[in-house]
Amino acid sequence: MRAIDVMHLGRDRVICCWQVGDVLIDPGPTSTVETLLAEIGDDRPRALYLTHIHLDHAGASGSLVERWPDLQVFVHERGAAHLIDPSKLMSSATRLYGDDMERLWGEMVPVPEANMHVLTGGEELEGGFEVAYTPGHASHHVSYFHAESGTAFVGDVGGVQIPPTRFVVPPMPPPDIDLELWHQSLDTVAAWRPARLAMTHFGAGEDPPAQLAEMSRRLDSWAQLARDRGEAGFVAAVSEELERAGDPDTVASFVQAAAPEQLYAGLERYWRKREERAA
Repeated sequence: MRAIDVMHLGRDRVICCWQVGDVLIDPGPTSTVETLLAEIGDDRPRALYLTHIHLDHAGASGSLVERWPDLQVFVHERGAAHLIDPSKLMSSATRLYGDDMERLWGEMVPVPEANMHVLTGGEELEGGFEVAYTPGHASHHVSYFHAESGTAFVGDVGGVQIPPTRFVVPPMPPPDIDLELWHQSLDTVAAWRPARLAMTHFGAGEDPPAQLAEMSRRLDSWAQLARDRGEAGFVAAVSEELERAGDPDTVASFVQAAAPEQLYAGLERYWRKREERAA
């Protein structure tokens, strides 16, 4: 088992792909696929286990299937259609990233339907993995528990934690964060009693109870901060917290993985949708 740093935009500790035997978990974007392939070398993966379909986690999936046509792709049922036809996903991402799309993520190649395996949660997969539905960051997010190693592969639901710091950032970009569901998902992960949390951003957290508790607290405190302070106040306060969390290179990796402006955009939409439902 290892975390492969795909060196997003040439920076370390931003995105990693987990390799467990012949399984890759969250291969990252197409813009970093050559780094991933160089690290894999002659190892031929059997399957991709995706936590969710966001470009920083799953963008390279179709390109990898092109390289290995028998590669099997596992994803939650709510995300499967967007891998088969990524046009809506790419259009949505373009609204967020604009002209930076190609530089950040590269092309997203469709995944053939024949290679797809649809998950709902509760499955047991080859390699000793258990699947749980863990929405909150995204409505189609799942996590995987590898009982033999005691490792929970939590994608984004367990937060962003850039080593060597243990500071945890909740990644909350638009369009569909849900704090109530996210808290439930943290409880789901905690119920596995994992020995470590394997994150895509970045590496392994070796104190799951503390990390999950910090995530829970910060979800609520930053959500309230966004509501009370508005965008400028939120970005300033979060940026100040990040600057205290580590050295400049570590802070730069945090910002690249979870930019404060995007966190605010997700929270602003969350609060606005709540108000619309209550009206």
